[in-house]
Amino acid sequence: MEAPAKTQPDVTVRVFRRQFSSNPRGARLARRVGLYRLHAWGIPYLSDASESAALIIGELTANAATHGRIPGRDFELRLTHAPGDRQVPGVLRIEVSDTRGECRPPGPGDVTAPADGDDSGRGMLIVDALADRWAVLDRERPPGKTVRAELDLLY
Repeated sequence: MEAPAKTQPDVTVRVFRRQFSSNPRGARLARRVGLYRLHAWGIPYLSDASESAALIIGELTANAATHGRIPGRDFELRLTHAPGDRQVPGVLRIEVSDTRGECRPPGPGDVTAPADGDDSGRGMLIVDALADRWAVLDRERPPGKTVRAELDLLY
């Protein structure tokens, strides 16, 4: 008996998930560990995808440690990599979750530039510019929010 013809290549979806302390040190560590994981998955350091991911991870984790911080609660970084090929782009999904649901960043299409001279408020502009798709989602267990950004990976 013949095996049926294969119509689709095998795909291995990789997932990394870890909690970090809600402070600047935790945000820095999340960015470094995240980039290391991407490199291990075949997205090399200093590539366009790695550099975009570094900026997005850095911004989302800094926001979680600054604006989403509840003392004693960590934030979570989750990376999902679905590789593609020459015909179908791969996808890298970056998710940062914290336990503070009431302090939400603006969603896609609602991000505005800060006034001249303001020292903050540009981070979500970076996410909006670099991510192919992104959203702010509610979380139920534990309560809070997740900011998700996706990058299409072209090979």
